[in-house]
Amino acid sequence: MSHTAPRPPGCGRGVAGLAVALVTALTGSALAVPAQAAATGPASQPLVVLTDDHVARTGPGTRFRRIELVAARRPLTHVRTVLPALRYAQSRGGEPWVRVRLPGRPSGHTGWILASHTRRSSTEWRLELDLSSRRVTVSYSGRVVRRYRAVVGTPATPTPRGNFFIEEGLSLSPWAAGGPFALATSARSSVLQEFAGGPGQIALHGTRNLSGALGSAASHGCVRLSTRAITWLAGRIGAGVPFTVTR
Repeated sequence: MSHTAPRPPGCGRGVAGLAVALVTALTGSALAVPAQAAATGPASQPLVVLTDDHVARTGPGTRFRRIELVAARRPLTHVRTVLPALRYAQSRGGEPWVRVRLPGRPSGHTGWILASHTRRSSTEWRLELDLSSRRVTVSYSGRVVRRYRAVVGTPATPTPRGNFFIEEGLSLSPWAAGGPFALATSARSSVLQEFAGGPGQIALHGTRNLSGALGSAASHGCVRLSTRAITWLAGRIGAGVPFTVTR
């Protein structure tokens, strides 16, 4: 089912146009994963799928300070919100809580939500961007399966570093900059509070209708990949997949 989004994410000249729900439910699924390099990290990432809105707090209990409200569905495609789970604990009253990575600003922040009204899941996928080499490494079950050259942010509009995750996937219209697909992340630009009507959200997306050679620093902070690369990722990477950006 297609959805008309108010503004798709993106910092590479907007990544604007029609957006439709893609494959954000593919957390943990694998399609034609080749066997390649040796293990590089954790085999899987625990996730929680929100079945209701949640209040995130600074600790495991209602006595802790409220951080923000986390909606049960993502704003662009209205799919269920999926968050990386970092730790489980009980409140003084014995209620189960889970510490999660949170979407939005400040980039990479975390909080505690009640474990009730969530469903446990996991993913074996992981994405890592090395800003020095300008390459995205894709891992499955702790093993590298793909490496792709990328366009990263300019020195004036850098791609933020840190530990993030994929919020939702989008299929962009043929006339949209950055098509054919975009993977919206939990990272936000440290320079642009707003861009092309959006919240300065960082996305991995294609190069359609955009300038800048792969391997260069030419974007407003988003990560541009070849059409072949982003299409391959769009068929495999779902909501909640970890996305780490290092120097």
